[in-house]
Amino acid sequence: MSATNSPAAAPAEAVPVNSTPAEQPAASSNDSTPNTSLYVGELDPAVTEAMLFEIFNMIGPVASIRVCRDAVTRRSLGYAYVNFLNSADGERALEQLNYSLIRGRPCRIMWSQRDPALRRTGQGNIFIKNLDGNIDNKALHDTFAAFGNILSCKVAVGENGSLGYGFVHYETAEAADAAIKHVNGMLLNDKKVYVGHHIPKKERIAKIEEARSKFTNVYCKNIDLEVTQEQFEELFTKFGEVTSCVLSVDDEGKSRGFGFVNFAKHDDAQKAVDELNDSDFHGQKLFVARAQKKSEREEELRRSYEAAKNEKLSQYQGVNLYLKNIPESYDDERLREEFAPFGTITSCKIMRAPSGVSRGFGFVCYSAPDEANKAVAEMNGKMLDNRPLYVALAQRKDVRRQQLEAQIMQRNQLRLQQQAAAQGMGYPGPGMYYPQPGFPGQPGGMVPRPRYAPAGMMPQGMPMAPYGQAPAQFPAGMMPQGYRPPRPPRGGPSAAGPAPPAGARPPAGVNGAPRGQPIPGQPMPPRGAAGRPAGMPEVGQPTLTAAALAKASPEEQKQMLGEAIYPKISATQPELAGKLTGMILELPVTELLHLLEENEALDAKVNEALQVLKEFETAEEPAGADAGAAEEKTEA
Repeated sequence: MSATNSPAAAPAEAVPVNSTPAEQPAASSNDSTPNTSLYVGELDPAVTEAMLFEIFNMIGPVASIRVCRDAVTRRSLGYAYVNFLNSADGERALEQLNYSLIRGRPCRIMWSQRDPALRRTGQGNIFIKNLDGNIDNKALHDTFAAFGNILSCKVAVGENGSLGYGFVHYETAEAADAAIKHVNGMLLNDKKVYVGHHIPKKERIAKIEEARSKFTNVYCKNIDLEVTQEQFEELFTKFGEVTSCVLSVDDEGKSRGFGFVNFAKHDDAQKAVDELNDSDFHGQKLFVARAQKKSEREEELRRSYEAAKNEKLSQYQGVNLYLKNIPESYDDERLREEFAPFGTITSCKIMRAPSGVSRGFGFVCYSAPDEANKAVAEMNGKMLDNRPLYVALAQRKDVRRQQLEAQIMQRNQLRLQQQAAAQGMGYPGPGMYYPQPGFPGQPGGMVPRPRYAPAGMMPQGMPMAPYGQAPAQFPAGMMPQGYRPPRPPRGGPSAAGPAPPAGARPPAGVNGAPRGQPIPGQPMPPRGAAGRPAGMPEVGQPTLTAAALAKASPEEQKQMLGEAIYPKISATQPELAGKLTGMILELPVTELLHLLEENEALDAKVNEALQVLKEFETAEEPAGADAGAAEEKTEA
C-alpha cells in the first residue's frame, strides 16, 4: 500500500495509546516516572494471562498481567494490561510485538496511562474514510508513521471486516496537519481517501441539526393519483422559487402518490410546509414535511416506537401480575375466577404453545395498584391442584436481567470474600503475579504463579500437587503464605493419607474400643431405624433449610431435595426408591418443598409415579424392550 506523492520518510518510533473509551491513552514523554505498562487490544476471547506471559516474557521480565473480564460472565473483554519491570522492555515489546498474531488475530499494543486528558482534547487526531477493505491497523500505521509520532492507530471493523474508515492520533497537531496535507485526496490501494481533523460526536450532531433546520427540500405524500406534474408544481410555486419539482411515477407513467420539491430559499420551504401540511388537495389531506434520508426516518420511527412502548409499560406498571406454575387444566376464565375477588380485572391470559397446550405461566392485570398488591399477598404460594402458584408484579425483560446480574455479582463477591477469609488473606487481586529470578525467597526458575489464585486456577502447564502437599516448584518449607491446596475428589483419599486396605482393623474409638462398639460399663444408646442413635441426624445429611436452598444452584437444590426425599420413599419402596426419587425430582422446587412438609402429598405423588412406571413397563413388555433400556427412559 502506498500514498501517492507522500514522502518516503522512515517510520517514526511509535508510542501508541488507546482511541476508544475502554482503552487508556499514552504516557507523555515528559513524565518524570517512566511508564512500564502496556495496553494490549484486539485479543481473542480465549486468550489468557498464561498465554500472554509466554509471549511477553520473551522480551523481558514481566511484573504482572491482567486480562480484563466482564464482572458477571467473566468473559474476556478483548484487551489486557501487561506490566514490565522496566520501560526499556516495554519499548522493545511495543516495537517487536505490535500487530503480531495471537491465536490468529493481530494484537494492538499501546502505552497505558489512566489520565485521559490527551485523548479527550482531540489534538492531533485525524479521521480517514473511503479506505480499501484490505487495509488493516498495521498497514494504516505504516502509511501515516512517516509524518510524526503516532499515539494511536485503528481501523474500524465490523462483522464482515473493515468498515472503510479509521483514526490516527499523532503526538502533535503539526504532524496531523502534515498528514492531512499530503494524504487527503490521494490514492491508497487505488481508492481516493479523505483525511481530515477528527470532529467529536457532539459537534458533528450539532452541525447536522443545524443543517437540518435550514432545509430547502420538501417531501409531499397522500397526493391524489389523478394529479399531474403541472398541477403538483403549481401547488408549490406560489410559495417561492422552485429549483426542482418531481412527482414520482411508476414504470407505466402513473403517479405513485408522493413527490419532492426543492426551493431556492429555506424560508420558502418552511412556509410551504406550514401552510400545506394537513391541507385538502383534490379531496385528500396532504402530508408535507422536510425531506429525510432513509436512515434518518428509520431512526425517528425507532425512537417513536420506543417512546410508545415505554409509555405503555409505564401505564401498566404496578397493576400487571406475572403468574407461573399454573395448573395445565386451568383456562383464562377459571384463572379470572380465582383472582376476581381482589379487584377489577382488565385482562387475564394464560400463555399457550402453538398446539394450544398451556405453557404454565400467564398474566393478570388489575385496574389499580392496591388491588394488584392485595392479589400478590393473598395468591402467592396458594395451592392450585396441589401446585403452589407463584405471583409477582410483572417486570420488563431488561429490568429482570439487570436484577439477576446484580444478584449474581453480589453472590460472586460474597463467595470470593469467604474464600479469602478461609485462606487467611485479603481480597484476591484481579491480576496475575509472576516472580522473577533473583527475588528473595523465590526459586531461580521462571515459573508463573497466580497471585491469590483460588484452588484449581493454576496457569496452564503447571503441575497440580496432591492435596495437603506443596507443589513441586515450592521447595520444602517454602510454601507461599496463603497457598491453599486443592480439595481431594469425593470418595478419594484425604490429607490424612490413603484409605486403609481391605480387611484392616478399624481405628480405635474412645477408651480403645472399636468405632461403633459400646464402651464397657456404659449403657448402649437407643438406635433408630437406620442403625444410628435416636435423635441424631444421619451423617453427611445436613439440615435442609430455606436459606441453604436460596444460596445453592439449581443442580445443588435438586441434589439436596433428593437426599431429603429418598429416605422417606425408601421406607415404603426400598427397591424402587432411587427410580421414584428421580421421577419426583422433575417437579418444581416449590412443589418438592411442599412434598417434604406434607407426607400425604408425597405418598400421593409416589403412587402416581408407581402407576406411571407400571403403565410404561406394561407397554414395553409386549414389544420385547430390554428392561435396562426401559429403566433408563423412565429415569430420563
